[in-house]
Amino acid sequence: MKNHYKPAGRLSVIMVAAVMAAAGIFLMPQPHAISAAGSQPEQQTMVPASFTELAEQAGPSVVNIRTVKTVDNGGQVFRHFFGPQGPNQGSPFDEFFDRFFEQQDPREFKQRSLGSGFILDREGHIVTNNHVIENADQIQVKLKNGNEYDAQIIGTDPNTDLALIKIEADEKLPSLDLGNSKNIKIGQWVVAIGNPFGLEHTVTAGIVSAKGRVIGAGPYDDFIQTDASINPGNSGGPLLNMKGEVIGINTAIVAGGKGIGFAIPSSMAKDIIAQLKESGEVTRGWLGVAIQELNDELRQYYDVDQGVMISQVFQGDPADKAGIKPNDIIVAVNGKSVDSPRELSRRIAEIKPGKKAEIKLIREGQTRTMDVEIAKREEEKLAGRSPGQGPGSMEEAELGLEVTDLSREMAQQLNLDQTRGVIVRQVAPDSKAAEAGFRKGDIIREINHEKISSVPDFQKIIQDAASGQSLYFYVLRPRQGITVIKLTK
Repeated sequence: MKNHYKPAGRLSVIMVAAVMAAAGIFLMPQPHAISAAGSQPEQQTMVPASFTELAEQAGPSVVNIRTVKTVDNGGQVFRHFFGPQGPNQGSPFDEFFDRFFEQQDPREFKQRSLGSGFILDREGHIVTNNHVIENADQIQVKLKNGNEYDAQIIGTDPNTDLALIKIEADEKLPSLDLGNSKNIKIGQWVVAIGNPFGLEHTVTAGIVSAKGRVIGAGPYDDFIQTDASINPGNSGGPLLNMKGEVIGINTAIVAGGKGIGFAIPSSMAKDIIAQLKESGEVTRGWLGVAIQELNDELRQYYDVDQGVMISQVFQGDPADKAGIKPNDIIVAVNGKSVDSPRELSRRIAEIKPGKKAEIKLIREGQTRTMDVEIAKREEEKLAGRSPGQGPGSMEEAELGLEVTDLSREMAQQLNLDQTRGVIVRQVAPDSKAAEAGFRKGDIIREINHEKISSVPDFQKIIQDAASGQSLYFYVLRPRQGITVIKLTK
């Protein structure tokens, strides 16, 4: 499902975009003063008198980034914008356009984009968004004083949409410091400086609206939300606190939303930028598991208060070698508690490959601690495809479930490491199973904590259950993870 968040930086015909920003200083209210009349406190202003000093101080370190990249099949793009796609579609010119464009050789054209960035140090390193400079043939940086320089890419990290580029300047360069975004508070004033629509060094102000936002942009979402006015071209620009420190890198806005933008926290960006500067790439730890959040039903089923469930262990990866198994619930890494998949992912990602991590987990009600040697994170392993129709005995249950044994062929097709359980072939409309939420392709592995290995196991538990008894089905839903479905016989 497509999300509704757009990168905030490309200004071109096919640009998606935009960013965010915010402003300023939080003037603390003075103690209430009592008037001579005796009762009403004086009204205290909460808005800074001016952002001028901050803008003048930080502005010279903010740059305009212009990129050029080559796009293939330019003829087809021109057809889309100028051919019979418009109001004249169906006119006598349609056939002419069709023949004309079919005869053209595939062409290339230059696509130009705009974005923002800020100077990190006097050596000329500049921080921006990956989507601003991705696949660029040319990158040009323009300083506030009008001087322009060609830039080279030092390193990129698509997972967090960060990039580091560098210019060789023949002048003394101003720079900005990365602050500590962990210290920011909701309601705090912040300022953004960037180049929306190519309007250089535009200053906008607002507040921190929220922290820790997950918007579906990547596996390490942890955005600062702000309400300053943002537009295409702001991407990569700094979000500043009132001390002039960078506490965020402006990155995205809500498509169609007004006044809702997002910035990458500086505390996350600091380590990534350091790695890009040192080696040109980011190295993250890898545990080798598929994980999912514990919903209320799973917490109740396993009688746990917090943690993250392991839904799959990839063969030969660190977790497998250490003995971690599916259905284990990880509650802490190196003594730090975890309570969401993203929190666990970040904890593991921060561990250098080759180092050992102490994983605390719960298995069948017992707490265990395991030492796992973390590997380097590679491409994500995909979950399986849709369930196929394989051989196996079938049985219609009175609850409206038609199930079959999970064959080895099915398990391989679904990328499962075991064949334990039965798979739902059909769910009868308007049945108890349909009302409870069962779906075709669900894999039932337990009922009321009793393991299911075959259709006879399934039948026996259902038949032995008394009328009106509650049944809790432990279900693996391919490509989605584990769920528990409650059904009354």
